[in-house]
Amino acid sequence: MTTSIQSTALEPDRSLDGDALTLAQRFVRAMPVYGLVVLTLGLALLFSLLLPDTFPTLFNLRAILADKSVIALLALAATIPMITGKIDLTVGYGIVLWHILAISLQTKFGVPWPAAVLIVVLCAALFGMLNGLLVELAQIDSFIATLGTGTVIYAVAMWHSGGRQVVGELPEGFVGMAGGNLLGLPVGAFYVLAVSVALWLVTEFTPLGRALYVIGANPKAAQLNGIAVRKHVMGAFVASGALSGFAGVLLASRLQIGQASVGLEFLLPALVGAFLGSTTIRPGRVNVWGTLVGVAILAIGISGIQQFGGAFYVEPLFNGLTLLVSIGIAGWAQQRRNLSIKRRIAQRQLVDAAPANDPSPQAAGHAASH
Repeated sequence: MTTSIQSTALEPDRSLDGDALTLAQRFVRAMPVYGLVVLTLGLALLFSLLLPDTFPTLFNLRAILADKSVIALLALAATIPMITGKIDLTVGYGIVLWHILAISLQTKFGVPWPAAVLIVVLCAALFGMLNGLLVELAQIDSFIATLGTGTVIYAVAMWHSGGRQVVGELPEGFVGMAGGNLLGLPVGAFYVLAVSVALWLVTEFTPLGRALYVIGANPKAAQLNGIAVRKHVMGAFVASGALSGFAGVLLASRLQIGQASVGLEFLLPALVGAFLGSTTIRPGRVNVWGTLVGVAILAIGISGIQQFGGAFYVEPLFNGLTLLVSIGIAGWAQQRRNLSIKRRIAQRQLVDAAPANDPSPQAAGHAASH
């Protein structure tokens, strides 16, 4: 669970900065933090060299952007509560109901598509509020709470669809939400970019964003400093729910069909992208651009492997291994940081004790100066 890894786990130890560090030492320190960006670019270059006719093409780029835009939105949705130290599994379970509901409202109940989109997003936001209430008021661990509510909403999706496909004639405006192109690229990529910029501005440059990060680092300290922890955490779940609802709308627009068997496969890559986001770009912070890098490395790696003729099980295998690696990096970095802190504390204690116990002239002079 995310609460087992401190938000400062990967943050560089500033006390080690200085001229004493060689270039090689700085490189070694930077690789656990920024290595994922280098790896992403390296994978893209490798596959471009090995598959020059298929990988470095505009067609492949469009395919990746169209295929991964929903996952990127879900990863960003998971990132919001993760900043506060919570985890939201319903980003994967909820999209099953949201994409079915977006279609059934139009085909079965005759709701205009703009109203259907608004209803789905509002329902998803209310469901996020339910998660926030369970986590903050009922004090249920976020992993357990969202696993339970996610399973329930998945059952609701199966009940609502009757286990069958939801099909019907959809308006061109709704289909164009995810099926259109802008500047030669799938429009879904621009939704991801717009949401990313908005989240980046909020989390990095507003008091709200700073409050969320403080809560994620130390909720007790945040409360002592006057931050309304409960309100902010519940708001994070509401925002996560609304964004996952919008992702469900885009999935419905893209597939033009609703079925309960679609959606759960997005859960793991969305969480992997969010977890990887805590290991790159902003050291020690779950962050927006890091999340996009995490999604990008999954997309590039899976696309390249599949073009090499990888089997059908390659994608879940790659996602699972990447998740384990990302959590392992964060845990290893946290242990190193804890050891570094303990060493600095011990050194300071020795320095403070030296004037009183060391009879040497240097210690006497130090004591006299105090």
